[in-house]
Amino acid sequence: MSPPIFDPSIFKAYDVRGLYPDQIREDVAKQIGRAFVAYLNAKRIAVSRDMRLSSPTLATAFIEGAREQGADVVDFGMLATDMLYFAVARDRFDGGAQITASHNPKQYNGMKLVRQQAIPLSGDEGISDIRNMILGDQLPTAGSLGTLTQSHLLDDYIDHVMSFIDPSVIRPFQLVLDAGSGMGGLVGPPLFDRLPCDTTRLCFEIDGTFPNHQANPLLKENRRDLIARVLAEQSDAGVAWDGDADRCFFVDGDGEFVPGDFITALLAEAFLRKEPAATIIYDVRASHAVKETVEEFKGSALMNRVGHAFFKKRMREENAVFGGEVTGHYYFRNNFFADNGFIPALLILELMSVKNMTLRQLLAPLRERYFISGEINTEMPDLDAVQSTIDRIEQHYRDGHTYRIDGLSVEYPTWHFNVRPSNTEPLIRLNLEGNTQEQMETRRDEVLSLIRG
Repeated sequence: MSPPIFDPSIFKAYDVRGLYPDQIREDVAKQIGRAFVAYLNAKRIAVSRDMRLSSPTLATAFIEGAREQGADVVDFGMLATDMLYFAVARDRFDGGAQITASHNPKQYNGMKLVRQQAIPLSGDEGISDIRNMILGDQLPTAGSLGTLTQSHLLDDYIDHVMSFIDPSVIRPFQLVLDAGSGMGGLVGPPLFDRLPCDTTRLCFEIDGTFPNHQANPLLKENRRDLIARVLAEQSDAGVAWDGDADRCFFVDGDGEFVPGDFITALLAEAFLRKEPAATIIYDVRASHAVKETVEEFKGSALMNRVGHAFFKKRMREENAVFGGEVTGHYYFRNNFFADNGFIPALLILELMSVKNMTLRQLLAPLRERYFISGEINTEMPDLDAVQSTIDRIEQHYRDGHTYRIDGLSVEYPTWHFNVRPSNTEPLIRLNLEGNTQEQMETRRDEVLSLIRG
């Protein structure tokens, strides 16, 4: 049988993703299932899906392909992505696939793919190989049909994430939670029912049409309902999850969004209070709040390039207790070095409790000292223009301390920035920090003028 005709651009740096049914279809999903099993030489895999309307049929097709290639499949049904990671690592599967498009709008779907120990496949290792196997019609002959069984793990997963905190210290905070109609609606109720907090729960009805707003809390318009309710109820904090619930985001009691840099710094403190001298991994975009918090609590802070595949590899190499990216991906050694969208919320609540402080009070010293631009994207004509622009910026700031761990980073005594290309499109991403608001804004505009000509 000849391979399906499909758009190879669906194979991204970290996952498979595209429009359904124009790019992602059942026949393509079936071939990916076959190629995934063949690439890993997998005998037994786990498969799960999110709440998107196309996810059931895509999951069925993927499973069919995997079984045709000879793998036994355990179908976990509807899960948050980090639950799939937990299942693969705990139960020692040869690999696993979550059918999801994460935070993307409802017309998208895709797959996140992992090997043993929930180690992710990436564009450099695995995803491009699967793409090429299908494109080249190079799938090996299938063996005997693999088996199909169903399983569930919600209760075990809740026990696992609760093991990161001491529930007895949690104070009765008033919280607003927004699941975005996504998989947070599966995990949130049984998890928060175990805590003494008074919770208002928004968009907890799982619905792949996303009737209220997109499940992407990084976009301001998707936080409006959460912020309005936090302010109306004078809550201590708000927490929101993306569609597949592997990331969580916070607003404080004044409805102010909390950057991932600051959450990383607070989580670093939470771990270093429990494990002094532990190693923490952070990404090149991050505020100096992270490394300076780690240093204050006598830990070891290591900078890393962006991307979950790179983070998980580095964390294993360093035996790091925790790693954080500014986009809301947080990784934990005792979670098989995988990311998780619920452990951060629990740890922040625990830190608030043991310090007897609101989230805003925890953040006050950071906000007084570190002024960050957030990520600013600029479209470029093509990839060549991206690289030449970054080279030109490096030349302009050659009197600063420069390095190229990921894109270009430049440091001065009172400000620093990183510019890096997008992995998938001709974009330059700028993250900049100054020691005052004025310094940040002045330098931000200066670098942007260089980028945009």
